[in-house]
Amino acid sequence: MKDKKTQNNTEPTIAPGIDDNEELEQKASADEVRRGEYTSVTTLSYDEVDPS
Repeated sequence: MKDKKTQNNTEPTIAPGIDDNEELEQKASADEVRRGEYTSVTTLSYDEVDPS
C-alpha cells in the first residue's frame, strides 16, 4: 500500500464545467477540519495596469 505522501503527488483536478472560483472559495466545515479533509488555497492576482 502506498504511504500518504506518495498518494498526494498528483495534479489537483476539478471537473470541467465547475465554477473554479466558487468551489475554491468554499470554507471547510468544522467536521472536515477535524478530520483533516481540507486544503489551503492561495489566490494570486496580477494587476496588468501600467503604473505610469
